[in-house]
Amino acid sequence: MIANPERFTKTIALFDAANGQDPNQDEGQPKELLYAQRMTNMIGRFAPEASEVAQLAVRAQHIQRWTVPRSNYPLGKPGYFAWRTGLYQFHAETAGELMRQAGYNEAMIEQVKAAIGKVGLKTNPDTQMLEDVSCLVFIEHYMLGFAGQQPDYSEEKWLGIVRKTWKKMSGAAQAFATTGGIKLPEALVPLILKAVAEG
Repeated sequence: MIANPERFTKTIALFDAANGQDPNQDEGQPKELLYAQRMTNMIGRFAPEASEVAQLAVRAQHIQRWTVPRSNYPLGKPGYFAWRTGLYQFHAETAGELMRQAGYNEAMIEQVKAAIGKVGLKTNPDTQMLEDVSCLVFIEHYMLGFAGQQPDYSEEKWLGIVRKTWKKMSGAAQAFATTGGIKLPEALVPLILKAVAEG
């Protein structure tokens, strides 16, 4: 239930305008704008009654991601995790500022920032909803492309990636993925099913 549809629509438009500046293209569109649209499409399929907080959070999860490149941080795992943590904060703050422009109160802004910032995974329903939707979108739209970028990965490495993704998801999202809710990448179906079966 959207409390104020006009305010919600204005905020989505602000998010999309920000993501529309992405110089990187995917299927002829700014990359992060397409990603945001896929996130909204997925939450509509997976959880059409999702909260307003969750709907805003999924639309803004990667907002202006290209402005914080991985190369800004040191090589190696510590640098990678510092980059990811920095991104969570950047996305949360950017989304919060645009929500403020659209007229949302601070309490609602803080809820959306908490979800985008991955606060309370498994305990905050809005954060878990964001995690579920992002995993479902990754499997349906991006996993195959990621596989193509890593041709030297062994089957065991891939099973590990699938399992790691799977463990992030709620039982509802796992069931949605394996009962036709998403289109699994055909080339990876045997690997996905094997990973899920073996846990």
